[in-house]
Amino acid sequence: MEPRANYITPAGLVALRARYDHLLGTERPEIVAIVSWAAGNGDRSENGDYLYGRKRMREIDRELARLAKKMKAAKVVDPSAQPDKARVWFGATVTIADEDDKERTLTLVGDDEQDPSSDKIGWSAPIAQALRGAAIGDCRTVRLPAGEKEWEVTAIAYPAAA
Repeated sequence: MEPRANYITPAGLVALRARYDHLLGTERPEIVAIVSWAAGNGDRSENGDYLYGRKRMREIDRELARLAKKMKAAKVVDPSAQPDKARVWFGATVTIADEDDKERTLTLVGDDEQDPSSDKIGWSAPIAQALRGAAIGDCRTVRLPAGEKEWEVTAIAYPAAA
């Protein structure tokens, strides 16, 4: 079975690669040096530097494996290359208004690059799923834990390639 496609913007893939490279090229070698030094200090069973270093090395190795898996499954989608810019698709920056005319602007990004505090919403989030394929003027209902909420699409934009 092939792994599920992991849609991601070019900037998102660059960020994943940078994190991977930092862990592999900086953090892991530092921990390896600490563990090697601590191992030379004698009894390892009571050596805090050695025990912590080994634990941290396992954490780094797990994160490296997780990042490698995500990058392997990544399907890079350039938002500026979307053929139908009149509708909401991956990478769109969408302005929506609720029943009280409160506007909110969201950018639909890959799940690995979502950041709600920056209004970057993951492609699999309920609001992103509801907005897929919508055009300006379309109303979409989103099921939230607090109940259903209706949003109207008021603007759609696709950022230029970086």
